[in-house]
Amino acid sequence: METNGQANGLKSRKKDNSDGKDNLWSAILEEVQNQGNTKLPSNKNVLVLGDNETGKTTLIAKLQGVEDPKKGSALEYAYIDVRDEYRDDHTRLSVWVLDGDPGHTNLLKFALNEDTFPHTLVIFTVAMTTPWGLLDQLQSWASMLGDHIDKLDLTPEQRLDSKKVQTQKWQRYTEPGDELEPAASPMKRSSRNLADELAHDDDDDAPLPEAVLTTNLGLDIVVVVTKTDYMSTLEKEHDYRDEHFDFMQQWVRRFCLQYGAALFYTSAKEDKNCDLLYKYLTHRIYGLPFRTPALIVEKDAVLIPAGWDSMKKISILYENMQSCKPDDYYRDIIVQPATRKSGGLREAEVCAEDEQAFLQRQLAALQAGTPAPRADSPLRAAQRTAAQLDGTKIMGGGTPGNEGVLANFFNSLLYKKTGSPGVGVGVGGPRADASPAAAAAARSDAAAELDRLTRAKRAPHPAPLDLNASDC
Repeated sequence: METNGQANGLKSRKKDNSDGKDNLWSAILEEVQNQGNTKLPSNKNVLVLGDNETGKTTLIAKLQGVEDPKKGSALEYAYIDVRDEYRDDHTRLSVWVLDGDPGHTNLLKFALNEDTFPHTLVIFTVAMTTPWGLLDQLQSWASMLGDHIDKLDLTPEQRLDSKKVQTQKWQRYTEPGDELEPAASPMKRSSRNLADELAHDDDDDAPLPEAVLTTNLGLDIVVVVTKTDYMSTLEKEHDYRDEHFDFMQQWVRRFCLQYGAALFYTSAKEDKNCDLLYKYLTHRIYGLPFRTPALIVEKDAVLIPAGWDSMKKISILYENMQSCKPDDYYRDIIVQPATRKSGGLREAEVCAEDEQAFLQRQLAALQAGTPAPRADSPLRAAQRTAAQLDGTKIMGGGTPGNEGVLANFFNSLLYKKTGSPGVGVGVGGPRADASPAAAAAARSDAAAELDRLTRAKRAPHPAPLDLNASDC
């Protein structure tokens, strides 16, 4: 009996060991299967909307790590490489950039449709280079996006679930460091599982705070204010003060509350908040960790995650507003500067004459016998010749092309002086056919005549050297 009992115990232990091994393998297989389900999805999209010159292409290039952005037209496509360091996984995040021209809004259907709607995050871009247009641009693009979503063929259940997800994401926001789950928990969660969990959660959450998600589009939204490095220029050239920037910020934050959006102030030029924006997008889309708290101290590097803000926190900005009130009309305080005019006086506009009319007028003048442009008059020719005598040209310092003109001028003077065409002298000396006495007289007369002309011509200037003085 004892031997049988020992044998039965041995069999029982072997069976337990076998069951333990089976359970271990089952656990390993289940873990591998779960890890396979939490791989980064490849069907996620980002849609970028904003006016032209708001830095959309530059912003996406910065998120890609590209130094030389290539600007396209109409509807641009790009992608961002996303890597999960915890799970050693990577994927590509598709990015659609719509042109700021309203005429291209019909292309939105290719980027946001019934299939991509549950997997899309929207970025609204506005630029600090045109602060007077921030609010109008945001409201315009949000209205356009809302109209497009209304036209999508979504079931009422799909619309309701997407709005419920956005509401619960806002309510369940926690400050970094206040999470109840372990720090490694993001490894075990994916955005897909999180969305399913929120959509099917029937718990009654507390009502939303004041002014939050009053317009729920059912999409994740991030408002990005670009080119914040231009704030210093606004201060220097347009006399902007801190209260102006606070007035703008509180209006933009109120817009973000209305649509449940996050807010980022970025500068690609100074590389402000661009890396944090990338991390926040991967957190919002893929559930990767994001542990940066809200940043509101530096006016050109504001960062407010969705779910953090409230009207009470916004009201802190009111304390700095001395010359305006929070509810003042935006464009009454942030006024677009008038176009500058040179000198304060408007210059007369000069209209060019039609080419054909000009040619017709010239033809009529020619047919009427109007004389053509005349050659230089004898007076102008004499003035030009006299000008050639100035300076060192009289001493033979002129160009070789002027020697003939000077020789003719001297010969004409000598001809008038002596009254005989047979006696003359050139620049180089007397003519070969002149007698020695006549040549000497000619040289003397020429020197005297040149000396007289030179003194009369150049009275204010120092007296010139006598030509052929050594021969006299």
